[in-house]
Amino acid sequence: MSSPSSPGHPTPQLITTTEALAELCQRLRVETFVTVDTEFMRERTYWPDLCVVQLGGTHETAVIDALAPDLDLTPLKELFDDTSITKVFHAARQDIEIFVLKFGDVPRPMFDTQVAAMVAGFGDQVGYEALVAGLTGGTIDKTHRFSDWAARPLTAAQITYAAADVTHLRDVYEALCSRLAKDGRLDWTKQEMATLHEASTYRVDPETAYERLRPRSTNRRFLGQLQALAAWREREAQRVNIPRQRLVKDETLLEIAATAPASAEELMRSRGITKGFAEGKTGLAMLAVIEATKALGESALPVPPAAKDTPRPSAALVSLLKVLLAAKCEQHQVAAKLVANSEDIDRLAVEDSPNIPAMSGWRREVFGNDALALKRGAIALGVDGRRIRLIAVER
Repeated sequence: MSSPSSPGHPTPQLITTTEALAELCQRLRVETFVTVDTEFMRERTYWPDLCVVQLGGTHETAVIDALAPDLDLTPLKELFDDTSITKVFHAARQDIEIFVLKFGDVPRPMFDTQVAAMVAGFGDQVGYEALVAGLTGGTIDKTHRFSDWAARPLTAAQITYAAADVTHLRDVYEALCSRLAKDGRLDWTKQEMATLHEASTYRVDPETAYERLRPRSTNRRFLGQLQALAAWREREAQRVNIPRQRLVKDETLLEIAATAPASAEELMRSRGITKGFAEGKTGLAMLAVIEATKALGESALPVPPAAKDTPRPSAALVSLLKVLLAAKCEQHQVAAKLVANSEDIDRLAVEDSPNIPAMSGWRREVFGNDALALKRGAIALGVDGRRIRLIAVER
């Protein structure tokens, strides 16, 4: 089955059998890179339900119906394992999470155009539509963005929409690589891709799930309850395949960890907990977790992060360093988010040699060296028309 394509782009084909997928992947093995995208549903499940995989090559574009009966995705895994072919994504994390779940590892090597765009000066987390328009002059039709990708059969309009993402992505990738090579930034981009190539990036450890709730308390008993409850919620949400927030909301989990109810009646007093939940199997399981954690000795409880002995940074110096960061990133056309975050700036304001990314590699060249010079009083900031400029200070 095929459907109309955009001018200059190959007509997309719909893949519904293992044989057709194997033949497609074999043809794509001659490529130096393939573009990849997915369509999935996750609103009502913990695990993403993969519905469609899109692949783009030089001469063909394919929409793989991942829900087709008896379709085996092994040929796709083999293509992803071929290290001679770069797999190109945009905003890859959710797509890669799916493939880690399906295949046990990330596609290697891969390239994320959203990350590369930040290195190339397109700002923080540039949208795909803006990137396509800025680099290729093309437009993205988002008519089917919120389509039900689990419904079958897929319509011709859905197939065309899905294929467009990977056809445009080829043009974006080539334009970005050309721009990065011209600016000598391909090595910068490779450094930023390193985290994406770690399978652990996409796996949730239930025992550390509580850290995402950012508890501010240093009470170890509370932290122990929160850790145990968050780990239980993660595993239970995975088991029944529903979103963790639908099982128990974050704010409710924090309240229960603080109050440590000992009975269903006490559990019901927590916001968002119904009588049926508290008295049912799920509520009883929560109470068992709480009871078991109460029995833990102090040594088994989480240790809160050590209080920092460093002095509070000067608000004025922090502001000055942020101005310098913005000016240098504007000069070098790179996203400030990639160079340093607020915590990095705070540390830089109070430490002479902080162990932060801005003090090594290309980040030091762009910002770190000048930040240290500003702290030493070796440079000052001035205004030249509409731009910030650095002024050497003679001593």
